[in-house]
Amino acid sequence: MTKSLNAIAQKLVEPGKGILAADESTPTIAKRFAKIELPNTLELRRDYREMLFRSREAMTSYISGVILTEETLEQSAEDGTPFRAILADADVIPGIKVDRGAFPMPGEGGEKITEGLDGLRQRLAHYASLGAGFAKWRAVITINDIAPTRNNIRANAHSLARYAMLCQEAGIVPIVEPEVVGDGEPGNHSMERCAQVTGDVLENVFKELRLAGVDLSGMLLKPNMVLPGINSRDRPSVDDVARRTVEVLREHVPAAVPGIAFLSGGQTDEEATAHLAAMARIPNKPWPLTFSYGRALQNVALRTWAGRRENFPAAQAAFTHRARMNSLAALGEWNNAVDRAA
Repeated sequence: MTKSLNAIAQKLVEPGKGILAADESTPTIAKRFAKIELPNTLELRRDYREMLFRSREAMTSYISGVILTEETLEQSAEDGTPFRAILADADVIPGIKVDRGAFPMPGEGGEKITEGLDGLRQRLAHYASLGAGFAKWRAVITINDIAPTRNNIRANAHSLARYAMLCQEAGIVPIVEPEVVGDGEPGNHSMERCAQVTGDVLENVFKELRLAGVDLSGMLLKPNMVLPGINSRDRPSVDDVARRTVEVLREHVPAAVPGIAFLSGGQTDEEATAHLAAMARIPNKPWPLTFSYGRALQNVALRTWAGRRENFPAAQAAFTHRARMNSLAALGEWNNAVDRAA
């Protein structure tokens, strides 16, 4: 079991490939569709995911895994081909988001706790029978004048560890995602405050993972980058963000972890790519770094598709471009000139 989990984790972070996060909940994708004036229907959600998954060049060359929702894991394309079969044909590992969302935690700090542990063992067995090779659970850590509290960090770390343990029991690689969010209220914290909180969160998460008996060689980490709050006056350079993020990771993430796949966390498409490239160029890291992006891979493709199947080729070209740019970033080979010339 340990060997097979490690093999899946290694494949997900193989050089030049990353993970497509296509696990938007129904309310989240409704917001994205609303921005291009589309109704949130089952058929349009299916068509949108089909457009992405049938982007042959992107999926075979730059994507190692796709995080799906329960709906999408069991869904088929318009012609009846199961999405799982389309991904398998591209040698892409299907994954599944298993948390039930982040809900308000009692207290004054506006903090959240992620739910979804009830019945998770049975759900994971079902997902494994459908071919899911990995899973994802997102914890949300808020920064403000009184948050994060010690209680919130410990509660979310404990939930992540229980989730990871159950995943490995089911033969599924857990992606552990403790996200320190930069867009909460008031969102004016400095990059150094983010670094301190991110380090504290990671220290607690790995403590709980060890206590739970999670095999660190059979998991992946999906962290935030160290960035100032969305309303902060801090304006760090790309290299500053890369350097500080890698410093925090080196201090708190064990070398046994097979890889780190970053979330984009509200950055623009190009910011997420530039920061990843700068981190990839930093030498002597104990683990490979890559991407696990949602919006930063899909933004332009979504607008280009605009709900029309006749726009599939143009939307797929836009998606392939961003996937290729992030592949180059993970290899440390991306730059602005390449992005704009391609």
